Parts: sequence; structure tokens; C-alpha cells
Amino acid sequence: MTQDARLQRWFVDEVLPLEAPLTRYLRRNWRVEADIVDLRQDVYEAALVGASDTLPRHTSAYVFTIARNLLINRAKRARIVSFEQMAEVEAADHTVDLLATERHIDAREALRRAGEGLAALPPRCRQVVQLRKIEGLSMREAAERMGVGIDTIERQLVLGLRAMADAMVGGSGRIKRTPPARRKQEKRR
Repeated sequence: MTQDARLQRWFVDEVLPLEAPLTRYLRRNWRVEADIVDLRQDVYEAALVGASDTLPRHTSAYVFTIARNLLINRAKRARIVSFEQMAEVEAADHTVDLLATERHIDAREALRRAGEGLAALPPRCRQVVQLRKIEGLSMREAAERMGVGIDTIERQLVLGLRAMADAMVGGSGRIKRTPPARRKQEKRR
């Protein structure tokens, strides 16, 4: 893939989805409503030019930093720098960072709970979940590797994922099996 194609793909996949929060940020921090569309386009242009050599790791932080700097530069050029406007721009920047930090903490906590739930599974069930969901094997590949039938893989996967979900929301994380007679009734439906 050429650098231009990667840049376009990055812009479409990661920058454009930020349009709504970026527009809200610009509206909150710029007093002239008629300038918002132009400001957003300037942010997009600066993001593309800045990322032309190397794509940024954290697109959201990158785009909002560009927006913040653009607002500061515009305010300085217009010589209508009110202390109140500058304070709002500075305060809003910290809010973006706090939200990103909070999302990272939440994601790490969810990953920790998922790991604990996986570790609590019986060995066979844990192996099925690992093969299917972590290694990405198909049902057939997992069945061949374990030397069992596809129906066993399906059943163990369902039981394992239910137990992990239960553990992640604070439950016991124990496998709850349905009695064989009830399973037959459910299959008939």
C-alpha cells in the first residue's frame, strides 16, 4: 500500500469519525459560529500535512491538539484575545486528556477481569476459548487440534464465554450447565 493510500485510509477511518466531537470542541471554544466549518477544514488540512510522513499513534489527541493550537493562533492573529477565551481553550484540552486516560483505565480493568475469568475456567473450556477467541482458529481447526468434535467445541465455547461474561460483571464466573433433558427440549424448538 502506498503512503498516500495509507494516509487516505487513516484519514477516513480515524480522523473523519472525530468530526462531531471536533465540531463541538470548536463551537465551545470559538465565538464566531460562521468560522466553525472553516476551522474544522483547517484542522483536517493540518492533520493531513502533519501525518504525511508518519501516521500518529493517538489520532484523537493529535487532532484535538491541532485544533487547540489553531484556535490559539487564530485568536492571536485576530488580536481579540480575551483571557476568558484562552482559559476555556486551555481547560478543554485537559478534558480531552482525562477522557482518554479514563478510557485506558476502563479498558485495562476489563482486560484484567477477562483474564481472571479465563483463568478460572476448567482447562478444556479455557483451551477452547483460547483457540477460538485468542488464536482465532475456526471451529474445525480447534476441533482438529484438540481431537474432539465440532459440537464439543461449540458447547465448551458457549459455556466458557458465558462464565467469563458472568465473571466480568461481578458474578461467580462458574460454568452453568443445562441438564441433558432440557438441552434436548431446547434443540427441538
